[in-house]
Amino acid sequence: MDDRFPLVALERVSFRFADGATLFEALSEVFDNRHTGLVGRNGVGKSILGRLLAGELQPSDGRVLRQGRIAYLPQRIVAAPGARVVDLMGCAPWFDALQRVMGGEPHADDIETLDGRWDVIERLQRALQDEGLGHLDPQTPAMQLSGGECSRVALLGALLAEADLLILDEPGNHLDLPSRRRLGQRLASWRGGLVLISHDRELLAGMQRIVELSAAGLRSYGGGYAFYQASRQREREAARQTLDSARVERKRGERELRQQQERQQQRSASGLRQGKDSNQAKILLGMQKNRSESSAGRTAKRLDSRRQQLDEQVREAVAALVEEPPVTLHGQTESLPPGRRVLYWRDLRLPFGAASLPDFELFGSRRVAVLGPNGCGKSSLLAVLSGRLAPLSGECRVEVPWALLDQHLHGLDAQESALEHLQRLAPGSAESLLRTRLVHLGVDAEAALLPSARLSGGQRLKVALAGVLARDPTPQLLLLDEPDNHIDLDSRLAVEALLRDYRGALLVVSHDAAFVDALMPSERLLWTADGWRHERC
Repeated sequence: MDDRFPLVALERVSFRFADGATLFEALSEVFDNRHTGLVGRNGVGKSILGRLLAGELQPSDGRVLRQGRIAYLPQRIVAAPGARVVDLMGCAPWFDALQRVMGGEPHADDIETLDGRWDVIERLQRALQDEGLGHLDPQTPAMQLSGGECSRVALLGALLAEADLLILDEPGNHLDLPSRRRLGQRLASWRGGLVLISHDRELLAGMQRIVELSAAGLRSYGGGYAFYQASRQREREAARQTLDSARVERKRGERELRQQQERQQQRSASGLRQGKDSNQAKILLGMQKNRSESSAGRTAKRLDSRRQQLDEQVREAVAALVEEPPVTLHGQTESLPPGRRVLYWRDLRLPFGAASLPDFELFGSRRVAVLGPNGCGKSSLLAVLSGRLAPLSGECRVEVPWALLDQHLHGLDAQESALEHLQRLAPGSAESLLRTRLVHLGVDAEAALLPSARLSGGQRLKVALAGVLARDPTPQLLLLDEPDNHIDLDSRLAVEALLRDYRGALLVVSHDAAFVDALMPSERLLWTADGWRHERC
């Protein structure tokens, strides 16, 4: 018995930006109580579609029909000034109402607000404890939380909302490995409908179906991520075979058309010669010539029509293949001599952390993976090295040109276009060169001129990384805080390839073990139960 029931239905939904640019059009799909993974390349519109499903945005054309309660968790969790943990969880109205009632100063509607939620404080504290966040209080200021802790707190709030449909946009970003595993377990036990927008293969493996958004529209695959990959591979192979067959057929058809045209020309020439040899009257020869030319014209039209049919078959086969261009990142620096000191620190203690770090020096083109759970100080270390934060004690110094790419992409102005960003950081570079680099990143000519706030999270990250590498002088040290977040699989492989070939030094923070291994780190700075430890790989 099929117990599916629809929760959100798209009816020929289109979305256009204020300037008239179309993101997608005429999308139709039903999202029911199954757990659905929504996938697609960066910039194709997954986050916008998620907001349309949740009612955060309205379509330019078409309708979005909803039933039941919907909880939505955006890709970027931005805490408002003065926000608390309870605000991030979306439970502030009930918490504050209960606080006022308990304090003897209730508002007129507080009793109605708290209907069925009188245990909200206990529920919040229990949820934080179960998530390993028992050190947080509902009134803890959100500014004290790491990026991963913000994501975990907001996700807890979405789960506590007891919605019929949960829409999560990249919930695994900024989460450490244990938190990602807990997230997978929570989603597996979630009894309501789920739309998971993600590039995380492990999370997608647990979905009941995959819906792909591409330039061609929405396509549903009734299975998990492995089934989706196998289906797409079969489709690509079939499309390639169809394209090969169409090209072979066109080549054979063109050969036959040339032969028919040559035979027609030979017949026409032979008829005219015979007429001349038989001493026919000029008027008869003229009539014969006209008939021959008319016949040749009809034959030419017929052959041209057939040629167009063959070309159209090839064009349709090419369109069906729909292979996306590869993503390429450009950037290089001169190799550092092995004895060149890049940075050092001594007796260093970080803000927001009690443990000191072991004394450390980095020489040459070595690469360091900074590993540990959320909140242990990984991002704080990069902020201290870059001068954004002052250490509690100790000294540190970077001795080569460097660049920082943090989780929030602070160097990327929201109102600045991708092209303007690269022009500002590389003023001596030709515009044509910068445009080419953006195209290689998957940012086309139109998107290159949009404010960066209009780009997807993955596109912004790639533009920010390209800007870092375009600086003059070229950085000889990159400080990268989770550069694998927000980007699709193809882009992640491109970032891995670029960083493997990078000839400067690296300090990389990441929770993705496969990504870290692909960079082939020479050493690790690892948080343990006993504090920070430095080890060679």
